[in-house]
Amino acid sequence: MLTLSNQHSKPYVRTPGAEARFRAAHDLLKAAHWKRGAEQLAEALRTDRGQAIDWIALAAARQKTGDIDGSLEASMTALDRQPSSSHARMLAALALSQRHRFAETATLLEAWPAEVEKSEEYWRILGDAYLNSRRPREAVSSFLKVLEYRMDHEAAFLGLCQAFRELKLYEEAVECLRTVVALVPKSLLGHAYIAHLDHYACRWGERDKSIAEFLKAIREASQIEGYRTMAGSPFVLVGLPHHPEDMLMATRLEAASYARGVVPFPPADILSRPHGGKVRVGYLSNDFFRHATALLITEVFERRDREHFEVYLYSYTAEKGSDEQKRLMAACERFVDVVSLSAKEIAEQVRADGIDILVDLKGYTAGSRLSVFAYRPAPVQVSFLGFPGTSGADYMDYIIGDPVVTPLSHAHWYTEKIAQMPVCYQPNDRKRPLPQASNRAQFGLPKGAFVFACFNQLYKLTPEVFDAWCRILHAVPEGVLWLLGGNAQAEANLRQEAEARGISAERLIFGEPLPPAWHSTRLAQADLMLDTWPCNAHTTASDALWAGVPLVTLSGLTFASRVAGSLLNAVGLGELTCESVESYVETAVSLARHEGRLRECKEALERARYEAPLFDSEKFAAGLESLYLRMMRLAIAGKPAEHLLAHER
Repeated sequence: MLTLSNQHSKPYVRTPGAEARFRAAHDLLKAAHWKRGAEQLAEALRTDRGQAIDWIALAAARQKTGDIDGSLEASMTALDRQPSSSHARMLAALALSQRHRFAETATLLEAWPAEVEKSEEYWRILGDAYLNSRRPREAVSSFLKVLEYRMDHEAAFLGLCQAFRELKLYEEAVECLRTVVALVPKSLLGHAYIAHLDHYACRWGERDKSIAEFLKAIREASQIEGYRTMAGSPFVLVGLPHHPEDMLMATRLEAASYARGVVPFPPADILSRPHGGKVRVGYLSNDFFRHATALLITEVFERRDREHFEVYLYSYTAEKGSDEQKRLMAACERFVDVVSLSAKEIAEQVRADGIDILVDLKGYTAGSRLSVFAYRPAPVQVSFLGFPGTSGADYMDYIIGDPVVTPLSHAHWYTEKIAQMPVCYQPNDRKRPLPQASNRAQFGLPKGAFVFACFNQLYKLTPEVFDAWCRILHAVPEGVLWLLGGNAQAEANLRQEAEARGISAERLIFGEPLPPAWHSTRLAQADLMLDTWPCNAHTTASDALWAGVPLVTLSGLTFASRVAGSLLNAVGLGELTCESVESYVETAVSLARHEGRLRECKEALERARYEAPLFDSEKFAAGLESLYLRMMRLAIAGKPAEHLLAHER
């Protein structure tokens, strides 16, 4: 934590010689010679403690040259000399936020002197700091203050949207986005999140219109050379009906934005690796804590071939000290905290560490730092697990999939080369807790009911899916539908949607989010899981299969719509993957009506925990390492990446 001492109380007198040095430095800065001016000013300050204005000028110049740490040091020194300086405090806050030290940013701005007037920029930076330090209520207040200065402030409405989203006030968040679109009619971000957040609230009244406007915005933006986005549209698109070509356009736009202004490093010399011939694999993510990614992949790191591979985890999560994180740290050679580093600094660290294969575990999910890969710090760069689709980036060499999620016939929808795991792309952890003894009453389930369940995030739920579910409930009168709760707006809207389809709202039951161990125990009380489309259950699907609950899914053309089919194939229940809505409904109803068939599926899943490829982390690690070796052989031979198919070894 940064502190201000304000210990300089002696009168300050500058010698004539010092005055000349300072004047020359300030003249350079006035002429926008930021680097030379900063160097000369820093040199002058080494022999003369200077005034607050000198340190402010140094902080501003260093900010211009990208020296964030130097800017922070100078601005804090300026504040030490003049605590009432708004300019110094804002420069310090900006540097802290650029270092992702958001809680400290908020603390610094909260200490703003009462006698000093605040500005629009003050409230905006404070709002962002609150958002990123998980204080959404305070963020709402800050962004509303911004709007007092300017009612057409696009960034303030976007900030309000994010804050309302964190508070699960999705309908209010959408109204903020409608204002954004009114201000900027071609806003890709605005159109994207209107469709997305309406789905979070299960509010479908204008859904077709909003999706059409979103897809139109993607297509129009893709025709504009140099279009700037970073709108998160690929992630939004995952849960909405779309063609793979739409995803390819969206990801190419996003990937280009991540790479804008980046100068790639010179090619790494893969032939002079300084680490004993072992393949050094680095993984970049902010999910190395109690997160689905970590829960899936940890045992794979534990089961890897340590004789031939080294693993470095580059973590930029603010979460520290969880048991899951400690287990990850024990499973790798190095756990590198890069939370406060810029993308370029992370890339420099990766290059200095001699990483052969750098793996992105985020894609376009929250907190992505795909810009690191645009620097080309590693000879081989791979997309894996975090995002179900192409990166659209020419700086990513491979995407890891399998014969189901990424068949070679779909290769034209990927900018990467496809690298197929032998059976399934998704790792799993056989050390996860088994379901414990429980009963339905503990979870508010009616006795004697047939329990259909889906614990997918509600943004994955579309009206087409809900139509199918209600048809199933009509065919199985004793059935109830058990869904993920904790979202009051969505729950109210879904009850209304059920009534509109002739299903009593009482047949919908909502379960609050639970820790992983309890969630597994809860899942075991379901009779049958019903999947969503076009975005299937991913981790939630493997959770259900581990808990011994069969899953019925519908497969499509996109990666995200084929995941559950891959998982079912990996436990020997591929027949539960359907190709049409009619087949999906018929399969679910048949399983509910034929107790013997359902029991056979559950018995197969009991065996699968110990026998099926889906839960065999040792075989998964070997298959993944085999892919890495094939990638390395091509790179060492100086050959470009090529498709690596499961049946070719």
